[in-house]
Amino acid sequence: MLAGVSRSSVPLWLCVLLVMVSSFRLAAQDAITANFPRFNWQPTQAPPGAQYVGDRVCASCHPSEVATQELTPMARALERVADCEILHRHPTLTVRLGRYTYRIQTRGRISIYTVSDGVSSFAVPIGWAFGQGQAGQTYVYYYSGVYYESRVSFFNDTQTLDLTMGYTGTRPENVEQAAGRRTSPDEAHDCFSCHSTGAIRDNKLEVQKLMPGVTCEGCHGPGAEHVAAVKAGDLQSLHIFNPGSLDTEDLSDFCGSCHRSWQQVEMMHLQGVIDVRFQPYRLGNSRCFDPTDPRISCLACHNPHKPVRTDAAFYDSKCLACHLERGEAPEPSKRRTAPACPVARNNCVTCHMPKYTLPGAHFKFTDHFIRVVHAGEAYPY
Repeated sequence: MLAGVSRSSVPLWLCVLLVMVSSFRLAAQDAITANFPRFNWQPTQAPPGAQYVGDRVCASCHPSEVATQELTPMARALERVADCEILHRHPTLTVRLGRYTYRIQTRGRISIYTVSDGVSSFAVPIGWAFGQGQAGQTYVYYYSGVYYESRVSFFNDTQTLDLTMGYTGTRPENVEQAAGRRTSPDEAHDCFSCHSTGAIRDNKLEVQKLMPGVTCEGCHGPGAEHVAAVKAGDLQSLHIFNPGSLDTEDLSDFCGSCHRSWQQVEMMHLQGVIDVRFQPYRLGNSRCFDPTDPRISCLACHNPHKPVRTDAAFYDSKCLACHLERGEAPEPSKRRTAPACPVARNNCVTCHMPKYTLPGAHFKFTDHFIRVVHAGEAYPY
């Protein structure tokens, strides 16, 4: 299995890997096309001619799914600053870092981001809030024709501003540099495409057309033709995509479009605890990962229509879909043949999926590399 290739052997496999990555992508695309024939579609791009209808239209037939999906971190992954709940709850945020003082002042629908060193200052209106505060929220502003990421973010644990993750050790030379980091067009493209719906059209970022957050149509595709087909009673050609129809490997790639697939992380040569954020990649490293078994797919544990469950006991039944309980005989007919845990009977994930804090993140991320964890061992990558 590709996910079992050791990191030390990757260079020897590079040529083969490129071919295999292409094969995986083609297989996933074939599966998507079979279910959604009109579009050569992927979740981070609006297909040519896409016509979105919005969640309110989806709710007319799927009210319960829409009602709970709107509460998920994905649905709230991006806000226009005028609608930003955190900034409205905290109309004045300020912090001093080194010789720079940072302030975000919100009045009505406008938030002004100011950085001062006591001699000079830089002020700019914030345009977008990325994230909903589960860990933190970072701000993006548009200045001189370029998108910038704010050097400070709001963090939920402290309820105030602090240095944005990844900026530790940077030494800005003036207030403009202290305000934030200039993003490349490709980076802005990727950030907006994964935090919103319909932002990328004809491979161009069109923020005026996006829908904030990952909405129903962010995963299921633009819905205008689907709605028309339903109204016409044409149930044979619904023009909508169901990611749940993908097999485990293809679903991992589909979710990995934003959460990073195994192949993407390997090709990026990322090493260290930073990759704990990339759940499909970490899951693919697990000994129990089987690209054909739906019991280990993303959807086996997570319902994208509902907020993520944080109670460890909820996931016990997911583990027991494959693993035996102590004293239980194997059931080959039910494919429950994985060994029982010799240590505990419940709260499996607290031991086998440990949490790690990234430097400056103010948050512990669950490691989806399922394994037997030994006390004191280094982070495995």
